[in-house]
Amino acid sequence: MRLGSFVLLPRILDKCRASLAGKQGEYKFNCPLDQQFFNHLQLDAEAFKAEVQAGKGDGEMLEWVQKNAGRKLSIVEAIAWSNYQEQRTPGDTETREYFTELHKQSAAARNDISTWFDLLDVDDYVSYGGKA
Repeated sequence: MRLGSFVLLPRILDKCRASLAGKQGEYKFNCPLDQQFFNHLQLDAEAFKAEVQAGKGDGEMLEWVQKNAGRKLSIVEAIAWSNYQEQRTPGDTETREYFTELHKQSAAARNDISTWFDLLDVDDYVSYGGKA
């Protein structure tokens, strides 16, 4: 299985490493989006963090996830779940309002922002000096 089979894993690893280094800024390891990953695979976020802290690389962490997940996914299941996550939009009025406020803050003029991943991508870009 490839690291990209779990679309959230590279982001979670980056946030975890930044958190451990004290450089996470406003990004939070084990945020609600991360928790979806951990809950879906039945993984303990703190055990994951300990492995990252031990210095494991991306490939080693993928192996750790596969070995320690309570829910074992086939490559097809992992890709299907990741595809769903990439297309997921706010599901209720309160969450949509939160999403819209974040969208206004990051890229108010952009009308192509509709999924959580669209918002995360543009927010990351803008947060590090890009222009929306």
